Amino acid sequence: MFSKSKINEPGPSTDAAKPAAPAAPAPAAPKQSEFKASAPKAKPPASILSADLHITGNMKTTGDIQVEGTVEGDIRAHLLTIGESATIKGEVVADDVVINGRIVGRVRGLKVRLTSTARVEGDIIHKTIAIESGAHFEGSVQRQDDPLNAGGNKPKGHQPQPGQPPQQNG
Repeated sequence: MFSKSKINEPGPSTDAAKPAAPAAPAPAAPKQSEFKASAPKAKPPASILSADLHITGNMKTTGDIQVEGTVEGDIRAHLLTIGESATIKGEVVADDVVINGRIVGRVRGLKVRLTSTARVEGDIIHKTIAIESGAHFEGSVQRQDDPLNAGGNKPKGHQPQPGQPPQQNG
């Protein structure tokens, strides 16, 4: 009986249909936004640089990179995996860095992991670090809350700071 009385009332169902018609175009726009938002969530597979590949130049991506070859230049990525046969000569910046091979240069990452086969010659700036037994490391280790931004801006920040006080006082 309860549902029969609601079904038999044409007034509320008609009123409900009228607001639904103008509301239909509005949800269409959020669906497009939802589609755009879901597209970046679909994570593509890591880009793999094979062992016979030699790259000279910088690389930058918001995705993941697995390096098995040689790179002479800086690398910036979300997740960077350095394979056992890989050699990197340059700065490495990533949210997550897993080093199985050789890096000659600075490493900056939120999470940095040196496996037992890692060889790093350079400074490591990190939020968390793990160094397995057998890893070779020559350089300094520095913990920072925001190593991705602070590490790159810190040298630049130190240079203007000594110059700023004389400018402000003068």
